[in-house]
Amino acid sequence: MDLRLQNTRCISSSFRRSALLPHPRPAIGLSFCNKPTNNRKCRNMCAASNSDTIVKSTDITSKIEQEHADLRSWMERNGLPPCKVMLKDRPSHDSNLQPIHYVAASQDLQEGDVVFSIPNSLVVTLERVLGNESVAELLTTNKLSELACLALYLMYEKKQGKKSFWYPYIRELDRQRGRGQLAVESPLLWSEAELDYLTGSPTKAEVFERSEGIKREYNELDTVWFMAGSLFQQYPYDIPTEAFPFEIFKQAFVAVQSCVVHLQKVSLARRFALVPLGPPLLSYRSNCKAMLTAVDGAVQLVIDRPYKAGDPIVVWCGPQPNSKLLINYGFVDEDNSYDRLVVEASLNTEDPQYQNKRLAAQRNAKLSVQTFQIVVGKEREAVMDMLPYLRLGYVSDPSEMQSVLSSQGPICPVSSCMERAVLDQLAGYFISRLAGYPTTLTEDETLLADSNLSPKQRVATQLVKSEKKILKACLQATVDLINQLPDFSISPCPAPYALNLK
Repeated sequence: MDLRLQNTRCISSSFRRSALLPHPRPAIGLSFCNKPTNNRKCRNMCAASNSDTIVKSTDITSKIEQEHADLRSWMERNGLPPCKVMLKDRPSHDSNLQPIHYVAASQDLQEGDVVFSIPNSLVVTLERVLGNESVAELLTTNKLSELACLALYLMYEKKQGKKSFWYPYIRELDRQRGRGQLAVESPLLWSEAELDYLTGSPTKAEVFERSEGIKREYNELDTVWFMAGSLFQQYPYDIPTEAFPFEIFKQAFVAVQSCVVHLQKVSLARRFALVPLGPPLLSYRSNCKAMLTAVDGAVQLVIDRPYKAGDPIVVWCGPQPNSKLLINYGFVDEDNSYDRLVVEASLNTEDPQYQNKRLAAQRNAKLSVQTFQIVVGKEREAVMDMLPYLRLGYVSDPSEMQSVLSSQGPICPVSSCMERAVLDQLAGYFISRLAGYPTTLTEDETLLADSNLSPKQRVATQLVKSEKKILKACLQATVDLINQLPDFSISPCPAPYALNLK
């Protein structure tokens, strides 16, 4: 049901009580109890979010209308000016989950239109959470990330239930449950079996690393509890790790991660913001240039393209590769011009010439462990950038090394046998990485053509497909360079201390 407002002041949609209705499985949003318990403390904590959970079917429409009115009046009561958007629904892939809300144009729009301006009274930042900018900077510099602080704040606010000022906004975040624009949660919340979809991709290791980082932050919560300003003064006896188990903190962290906005040209305490009508209600797109920006007393959105009434509004997600888009927001952009892979090359520490090679690398603005970014569409440029550094591994004669140290420009003199060896090593590396995936590009295409493919497997397949295309382009560029060598009969130079690639 699409409940349209009778005026044009702002948004319209059908809001259900997602934060309050019981789910058939643990809630992913900002909930803090995920199963029945006899523990009195936990029962008390759950009371705020589980009260009035049973709604008679005959009352559903009136409840939706009432909640919609509550959200509208909450935003308007706190200074929301007239705007040019509404909220619409798209179905979730899981019939047990409520539809995904998204922001759409409420009228025909032109490039340059200001579609909404959210007053600071409706924006959550660390400045508001902690009540002290210097404390915010201290915490996020030494102990906790901005995401951890914001997640913890909303978790405590949710304990207040309807008494919280942010109750209507928290209810909407609960409804979204950290799901991206394809209704897929971040891989940080996937099961081990679902993470196997990412086998071969460096993203899988990044997911485990990010999860460990969230765990470390959780373990730091108690140590900063009494120095965290106004938020913690409100709950002096509710020690975080006692109030919220790790899995629930992690779910809240991921939910906040999916909707936080990075504001530019503001103080550190305001740079990470949670903005109603912002993500995840706004969809991200890599080829968009519209951004949420801080203006005097508000956060506004100026669009970069025309829209027809009903079209979803999109914003720029920054220069993020698909691996980051998947981990942060649960989607992959197949037209992402910022997509990239990383190749790490390192000098062999057992090489007798290691120190000299390290010095030679430094003189050419490289490190002993150097990362190379391979941007989609610029694979040949990336290969050419790696070659001078890789040639260092094939210099073994001390006199040649001295010549390298005294020369300017390219790191190494190039012989035919050295170039063949370097290119062979690089080609072997790309072949090895491609072999690490359990499927081929052709098999990925077949999977994606299956309309019954699960959403998580779909986004994972889109990711590994984009990675393979970059690697295959790198391999082709390397093979092309091999084919340009003057004499194929030349044997590659030996390299007992070749550089390590990973």
